[in-house]
Amino acid sequence: VESPACTLQSCLSKNTYSPEKCTDHMRNLYRCCQAFYDATADKGESTACPMPSVVRRWLKDHSEG
Repeated sequence: VESPACTLQSCLSKNTYSPEKCTDHMRNLYRCCQAFYDATADKGESTACPMPSVVRRWLKDHSEG
């Protein structure tokens, strides 16, 4: 199983001029990052995840429904 970061990178590579086609992959990665930050009280560090405030803002701005 590919990580959310890898599936996002694959999608972006295939859709260079249409990153909006990768929103579901972005959402999956950011949900994964949010769970990581929740588990580490925002103290965890990951090269695949933006800082916690960016993750929260993106998820808020791109909520489903």
